[in-house]
Amino acid sequence: MRTRLLEVVALAVCALPQAHAQEAYPTRPIRMIVPFPPSAASDFLARTVGQRLGERYGQQVVIDNRPGAGGLVGSTLIARAAPDGYTIGMIGQPHLVNPLLHKDASYRALADTTAVIEVAALPNVLVVTPALPAKSVADLIALAKAKPGALNFGSAGIGSSSHVAAEAFKAAAGIDVVHIPFKLLSDVFTEMVAGRVQFYVFPLPATMPMLREGKLRAMAVGTPKRTPSLPDVPTIGESGLAGFVTESWFGVVGPAKMPRAIVVKLNRDINDILNTADTRERFLRQGAEAAGGTPEAFQKLLQMEYLRYQKLVKDAGISTQ
Repeated sequence: MRTRLLEVVALAVCALPQAHAQEAYPTRPIRMIVPFPPSAASDFLARTVGQRLGERYGQQVVIDNRPGAGGLVGSTLIARAAPDGYTIGMIGQPHLVNPLLHKDASYRALADTTAVIEVAALPNVLVVTPALPAKSVADLIALAKAKPGALNFGSAGIGSSSHVAAEAFKAAAGIDVVHIPFKLLSDVFTEMVAGRVQFYVFPLPATMPMLREGKLRAMAVGTPKRTPSLPDVPTIGESGLAGFVTESWFGVVGPAKMPRAIVVKLNRDINDILNTADTRERFLRQGAEAAGGTPEAFQKLLQMEYLRYQKLVKDAGISTQ
């Protein structure tokens, strides 16, 4: 009996450092992977949340941009990381879409990640080059139908949210336009300002600076109602495609099997950050709306969206070709 008691005590003592380490999380810098380049909507959200988390924890949150293959590279790194809470990621729809497009994808969209929290919901906005003679969505559609294959649209890569949103618009409008994927947003902006790329369906924060400067023109937003950030810009539904909606969301995930205590802590602390007036105002200035909620609510969103994109990819004939 005495021997058994000593064994129990010894096990309890050995467990103390591990329990303390979990309670003290984080004790070193956290890496937040962003599967897209600087200036993307996910990058803006990650840097805003990361800065606030760093201030709260007294540990640096390093934003690690890992663009490539429409988000496939970054999502793979998140899924393959150690599930200790020191590698997390800011993901959006491409995280779900890429395994649907790439049959040999190196991660499973739902099974290989742990949902932490939805960070923001934001409208997609149909943006055109100022050189385009079209002044409305109806004009753009008419121009595309008059010249099949002559117009093109840009994206952040095959499977990116901008690609999927534009393909959905293309299918709804019944137009023949050419997809041109880009690796860098700066290249997109250069080509659009020069008039060589005619339109792009951006998550709003990514293009807000260019819209404010008048270098690009917002033609319509994809939300059911007009967005407060662009009150004078009509919705795509108002503009002739009744019922058409395209929106984006972003959230924090970690690798599968992250400790529940760490998930709960990150969720609670990011919720607190999202509920501050400063964060909400900063998001709104860029066209995003702070979200928040439980890990379970975000997991449910991911599951619903995965099913929706399964259908969209099939119906719109989106492929890696």
